[in-house]
Amino acid sequence: MTLDQAALAKMKLYDTKTAPNPRRTRIFLAEKGINVPTVQVDMMKFEHKTPEYTAINPLQRMPALVLDDGTIITESLAICRYFDVLQPEPALFGAGAKNVALVEMWSRRCENNLFATVAAVFRHLHPAMKELEVPQVPAWAEVNKPRAMEFLKILDRQLADHEFIVGDFYSVADITAQCTIDFMRPARLAVPDDHVNVKRWHAAVSARPSAKA
Repeated sequence: MTLDQAALAKMKLYDTKTAPNPRRTRIFLAEKGINVPTVQVDMMKFEHKTPEYTAINPLQRMPALVLDDGTIITESLAICRYFDVLQPEPALFGAGAKNVALVEMWSRRCENNLFATVAAVFRHLHPAMKELEVPQVPAWAEVNKPRAMEFLKILDRQLADHEFIVGDFYSVADITAQCTIDFMRPARLAVPDDHVNVKRWHAAVSARPSAKA
């Protein structure tokens, strides 16, 4: 498969600027230098719950990619994998058996132990989510706060000996962690001051042009 520019122009990426999952896809595409036509969906206005969007993604989640042939791909990393096959460089999922496995391992660790826990805090405590997360369970948010902090300790130790999470190259594991740490601010969480390796790494990835995506 190759990246067909005519087919690309006919695709639609359903996106929302305020959520971390769509941002993961935007950063990935920016790193690849791929431009996909986007349709903005305002989740705070419940546009993701309309019959029109529900027909695209019955889970009513963002993002969603509609290909030129009408095929629909949802889930941010699934969309990223689609484009990675079409344009393998840069190898954001890793190159070679060992690095591919390490990227997958750290990507899952970051998603399950950091992204999910921070999202739980935001969804179950933030007043803006009152109408979207029904019911909000504040106790569940409190359970997840220390879980997020515990994983940050592990991440800080990993970054003590690595420029990026897996090693000397930027990957989807970095993208997931990057978006999550930025999302900690609206979740009213903060990276502890003594996590100097996480802070160094976050400053570096935030300086990349793709961080503005």
